[in-house]
Amino acid sequence: MDGSIRVPPGDRKALLQLFRSGRAGFRYAHVVLLVADGFSVREVHDLSYASFDLINIALARFRVGGVAALADAKVETAAPAWLARVAEWVSTKTPEDFGYFRTRWSCETLAEVLAWHADVRTSAETVRRGLKRLGFVWRRPRPVVGPHDPNHARTMRRLRAFLAALPRNEVAVFQDEVDVHLNPKFGSIWMRRGEQAEVRTPGNNEKRHLAGSLVWRTGTLIVSPAGKRRDAELFVAHLDELRRRLRGYTKVHVICDNAAFHRSRRVWEYLKEWGHRVVLHFLPRYAPETNPIERVWWRMHEDLTRNHRCKTIDELLGNVFAWINAGNCFYDKGLANYATAA
Repeated sequence: MDGSIRVPPGDRKALLQLFRSGRAGFRYAHVVLLVADGFSVREVHDLSYASFDLINIALARFRVGGVAALADAKVETAAPAWLARVAEWVSTKTPEDFGYFRTRWSCETLAEVLAWHADVRTSAETVRRGLKRLGFVWRRPRPVVGPHDPNHARTMRRLRAFLAALPRNEVAVFQDEVDVHLNPKFGSIWMRRGEQAEVRTPGNNEKRHLAGSLVWRTGTLIVSPAGKRRDAELFVAHLDELRRRLRGYTKVHVICDNAAFHRSRRVWEYLKEWGHRVVLHFLPRYAPETNPIERVWWRMHEDLTRNHRCKTIDELLGNVFAWINAGNCFYDKGLANYATAA
């Protein structure tokens, strides 16, 4: 094919803009510009490292449709046949199915399995590019609870109906416990490329447990003093604080999860005495997403415990309670979305 081509001044400006933008078709624009400047096809091949096929396609498209034909073009080649098998393995199998002592796929492992089971020799980098081409990304999975409560829907209907009919002289709260560790949780931060920021940890971890409740109608968060153990005594102490703090209501309805100590003998002994004021309701099993206070705990960890620099557990707890007191209406962080989340 004759490589000579003529580009009008207006098209040249558009080609330069397309080439500098880096958008789809920028390599085609580069080829056309080089040919228009008098370079032969072979010289363009040597200068731009473009294949002869790509050069010919670029020139043909420009001759037929001008700059617009290049801007809409995507330089792609047909996916190799083995890539479909790799995608199937990544989606449905683990390396353990092929005899490896690994639970996650790596590009190196996929390349080895390809060689052994498909007689295809390719590098780990080629596998990585292939997976990226198919839309696969390397990221952490979202944890989900495996078991499912068969009564989930019925329990949620009952709770929604109960909340809708709650008398004004009674109050409902969503209750849960949360752990606060002196060793910080780690979270992503901005840092310079090629450098890795450091988060200094105390080394010897300490932890405390907080019992808290989110008031249904107002979003007020009530948190009891921290305890060293997450047990029935912590729960009962929190129930007693709710009874005293919400004494303006005839009944306090506590909606909580199905932790074993929530149903312990110590709790039922307390309810024998105060059952006329404190009533327990249980959420579906294996469904933490149905408790809106979980969103408040998540926000607390995001704001305070990730990458923190506190040297003592008391200093960290002081920050936690200051944070709670500073923004003690958490309605928008939990209750407003309860119906859709649950």
